[in-house]
Amino acid sequence: MTQAETVLLNGRIFCGLAEGFVEALAIGGGKVLAAGPAADVATLQGPATQVIDLAGRVAIPGLNDAHMHLLPLGLAMSEVNLRPEEGVNSIDEILRRIAAAVKGKKPGEWVTGRGYDHNELAEARHPTAEELDRVAPDNPVYIKRTCGHVGVVNGRAMAAAGIGHNTPSPDGGLIERRDNKLTGLLAESAMRLIVEAMPKPSAAELKAAIEKAGHYMLAQGFTSVMDAGVGMLAGMAEIEAYEEVARAGTLPVRTWVCIYGNADGIGDEAHAAGYRFGRETGLLRYGAMKVFGDGSAGGLTAAMTEPYLVGDPDNRGIFIYSDADMHRYLRHYHELGYQLAIHAIGDAAIEQVLSGMEKADSPAHPIKGRRHRIEHCGFLTDGQLARMAASGIDPVPQPAFIYEFGDLYVINLGEERAGASYPMRKWLDGGLHAAASSDAPVCATDPFKNLFTMVTRQTKRHTEIGGAEKLSMEEAVHAYTLLGAYTQFAEDKLGRLMPGQLADIAVLSHDIFAIPVEKVENEVRCDLTLLGGEVVFDRHGQLAAAAQ
Repeated sequence: MTQAETVLLNGRIFCGLAEGFVEALAIGGGKVLAAGPAADVATLQGPATQVIDLAGRVAIPGLNDAHMHLLPLGLAMSEVNLRPEEGVNSIDEILRRIAAAVKGKKPGEWVTGRGYDHNELAEARHPTAEELDRVAPDNPVYIKRTCGHVGVVNGRAMAAAGIGHNTPSPDGGLIERRDNKLTGLLAESAMRLIVEAMPKPSAAELKAAIEKAGHYMLAQGFTSVMDAGVGMLAGMAEIEAYEEVARAGTLPVRTWVCIYGNADGIGDEAHAAGYRFGRETGLLRYGAMKVFGDGSAGGLTAAMTEPYLVGDPDNRGIFIYSDADMHRYLRHYHELGYQLAIHAIGDAAIEQVLSGMEKADSPAHPIKGRRHRIEHCGFLTDGQLARMAASGIDPVPQPAFIYEFGDLYVINLGEERAGASYPMRKWLDGGLHAAASSDAPVCATDPFKNLFTMVTRQTKRHTEIGGAEKLSMEEAVHAYTLLGAYTQFAEDKLGRLMPGQLADIAVLSHDIFAIPVEKVENEVRCDLTLLGGEVVFDRHGQLAAAAQ
């Protein structure tokens, strides 16, 4: 009989939505050996078996953030933090933090920040170039709204990017002017002008960002992620950084690479270099190609069939590409063999992308079985949902958007459209694999706030939006584990705690299935994370203490 290397005892273990709960679990060779009654698992224990005492806590499959930006998250940790939950609730506070950062810079060095939400500022508006100029007259400044689709720059940054009074807005973007004056606000493709003007991070900085962000995710119970747009900032150097950390064995989490395939991206270059669907290097796997269809609903740039309720009276958002160009990209990458992972939030953008995926279908290259994804897929119609189900196209949503931005959605779109957004219940009941995610650093990575909002449909202000879309806690964890694995062609290895599956496990501080859901929002933490049976995070030093 095989002896277990590790056993989990004295708590509840959630093995999966269909599998339910067990008393104990045994691990060997990096995989689950057995899951069942404590008496059965005890027969696999030996003198050398490590015992993890759950002490009444719950263990779940390792979490999977199916759409985030791991490398940018790591880089963002070195930027000026402008997130509302960090106390940034006014333009004065933004300016104070930028001024403080300037003090540590030489003239001409860039200052970057991200995370502000204009809806959370006392002034209920974006900062301006003039305001940034006052605190940083000698440094280019670039700050991004939390969604990452809108940003504000100062005069120095505009000069560096060649943006002047007569610079037209690029296709699929906006250089804002008010009263014939540049405000400093840029949206969508216009932001690429700044990205191209900024100095690129070094190889060492890229690798450090991947490792730092990866360990940060492990500490929250995540064992798998998708980096949704590798190459957006530093091109092929980002893939090279990932390859180096993967070969060195220092990539902390299982990572599903989604390559940035926009016109200014690296899609064809990556393909020519051999970075294709199915390639693996250690914990690194390649699968998807990313193209942006529109912007964000919070930033008023998601492409909608009906106009927004605020701002310019006929604003329906921004299409990044024409129908013809988008459909050409989709067919091209589909026929190259990539899984498509296409950003579309508004119903008009979803229609453009969905129809393009349908048109790419052919006897030689059928879309069935390819598990194409519409990333975000926030504001779709019932008809679009049915077409996605028929073609095997899945949404990869961010319930965290409801938590962080739901109140703004009501302002921008009204209660009915906001309530119908990110319909987790409809997706699950419709047989779609709606894999939960955070889109970090757009939203916080905190999985417990994401679980909370999936179960309650409440915003951070506890406004209930679209109550009919609530999930049970078991379904919410299912969306955060097995459904993520499915969208990454990994459900045979990840997402459940069954014999033969990889022993990726998160031990939580509380039994989230038994405590009041209100406690999940702010009180639950990850205590232990196991990756392939190895403890890679131990919040309390529990196992080290037990070994002494």
